[in-house]
Amino acid sequence: MQNQDDITSLLFANVGAPFIIGLAVGYFAKKTIKMALFFGGLGIVLLFVSEYYGFAEVSDAGLKTITHAITEHASEFGGFLVDRLSQITGKGLSAVAGFYAGFKLG
Repeated sequence: MQNQDDITSLLFANVGAPFIIGLAVGYFAKKTIKMALFFGGLGIVLLFVSEYYGFAEVSDAGLKTITHAITEHASEFGGFLVDRLSQITGKGLSAVAGFYAGFKLG
C-alpha cells in the first residue's frame, strides 16, 4: 500500500499540480482577453460617437496601426506564458495542456 501512495504523490507532483497551475493561468488569460476586448470595443465606440458629434477626428490608418501593435504584444505575451509553463516540469506537457484546457474553459 505504501508503494501505491508513493506513486500517487509522484504523479500528482509531476502531472497534477502543473496541470492545475496551467489551468488557472489559461482560465485567467482567457477572461483577461475578454475584458480587454470589451473595454477596447467600448473605447472605439466612444471614439466613433465623439467623431460623429464633431469632438474628435478618427483616422482609420491610426486605428489599424494601434490594433496591429496590440495584437503583436498579446501574441508575444501568450508565447511567454506557454514558454514559462513548459518549464514547470521536465517536459512541461501537463502545464501547457492545463493552460489550453483553462483557455478553452474561460
